Amino acid sequence: MTVPIGTPSAPLAGYRVLDMTTFLSGPFATQILADLGAEVVKIEPHNGGDSSRTIPPYFVEGDSAYFLGINRSKRSIALDLKSPHGVALLKEMIAVCDVVVENYRPGVAARMGLDSEKLRAQHPRLIWASISGFGQTGPCKDHPAYDMIVQALSGVMSLTGEAGRPAVRLGIPAGDIVAGMYASIAINAALADRERTGKGRAIDISMLDCQLAMLSYQSTYALVAGITPQPQGAKHDSIPTYRSFVGKDGRELVVTANTERMWRGMCSAIGCPELADDVRFCDARSRLANRNALWPILEAAFSSKSAADWIEPLQVQGVPVALIKKVPEALADAREAGRGMVMQLDDLDGRSVEVVGNPIKLQGESPLLPRYPPRLGEGAHPVLASWLGKTERDVESIAALGALQLSRA
Repeated sequence: MTVPIGTPSAPLAGYRVLDMTTFLSGPFATQILADLGAEVVKIEPHNGGDSSRTIPPYFVEGDSAYFLGINRSKRSIALDLKSPHGVALLKEMIAVCDVVVENYRPGVAARMGLDSEKLRAQHPRLIWASISGFGQTGPCKDHPAYDMIVQALSGVMSLTGEAGRPAVRLGIPAGDIVAGMYASIAINAALADRERTGKGRAIDISMLDCQLAMLSYQSTYALVAGITPQPQGAKHDSIPTYRSFVGKDGRELVVTANTERMWRGMCSAIGCPELADDVRFCDARSRLANRNALWPILEAAFSSKSAADWIEPLQVQGVPVALIKKVPEALADAREAGRGMVMQLDDLDGRSVEVVGNPIKLQGESPLLPRYPPRLGEGAHPVLASWLGKTERDVESIAALGALQLSRA
C-alpha cells in the first residue's frame, strides 16, 4: 500500500524538494519544508543510507532515534552516486523538482557530476540550497565542521557556562539547528521570489555565519563597547533581576523581572517591598551597578520557600516566573497543552515512535498528518512513477544496474 504523496491544502503543497543532506542541519531544514506540505524526497547513499540512521544508543525497529526525530514526512530513494546510472537518474529528478538541498563540502557535489551552476543554467527555475560549515567562499570553505566546531569558533561556547569555569557546549545542537532554520527561511524566500521573477536562486548557508548571527546583543556589545562578553551562567549581562534562584528544596526557578513594574512586583511577592525604593536599586542602572549587593538579598529571600511555592505569588504580581524543568517534565507538559508538540508517528507496518512536533501553527489550515520517517529506499517506486513516469519494470531495471537500492521491507 502506498501513502499518498503531498497534501493539497498545505502552504508548500505541490513543491518538490530533493533532500541530499545527512546528519542534522540539512534534514532539519527539509523536515520544516515537509511539515509545511512540500514533497520531500531524501536521496541517501545506497550502502546504508544517511549515517544518522545508525547513531547510538537508542533505536526503533533498526533506525536511530536521532534519525527518526528529523526525517518525518519524507520519502527515501537510495542511490549509488558513484554510478553514472545513479547520477543520471538524479539529474532526471533535478529537472522536475523545485528545490535541491545539499550539505556537502564545497566542490564535492560538482566532483560527483552535480555542478550546481550548470544544473541551474539548464533549469533556470531551480533553487539550489547549500549548507556547509563555512560557506561556499572564504579561507575556511574546505574545512570540515560540526556543531561544536562552529559553537567554538563563533564565540557561543565562550558565553556558555559559569564565569571562571571552562567553556561549555550548548545542550542543544544549535550550530546545526540554526543553520537548518536559516536554510528553510531562505528557501521559502527564494520560492516567493521565483513567483515574481520566474527564476530560481543559489542559496549559500554557512553554519558559522548563522551562529555569529545568533550572538545577538552580545556581538553588538563587543562591537560598540569594545568589551569581551563573558559567560553569564543563569544570569543576564544587563538585567540583574533576570536570572535563576534556588528554592528551599534545592529546586531552581527563573525570574525575569525586566521592567520597573515587574521589579516592584517581585519586591512585594518576596516580602521585601522596601527594596523597590532603596536608592541602590531604585532604577535599572542602579540595580545593574549594585547587582553584587542585590543578589545576596534576593537569594536569601528565595531560599526561604520551596521553588514551586514562589510561582503563584510572583504570577499574581505579574512577574514572569518558571521552574527549571527536566526534558521529560517539559515533554509531559507539552502533551497536556494539546498543541501537538509531542506527536506519535505510526507506519503502515506497525512501527510507532513519539517525536517533537511542528511548532508552526497556521490559522485556517487543517494540521497535516505527518508520516513516519522512511525506510531506506522505500520511496523509489511511488516517487519515480509520480515524478518521472517510471513503471515498476523501469525501476527494477535501474535497480538491476546497481544504481538504485530498493527497500527490503
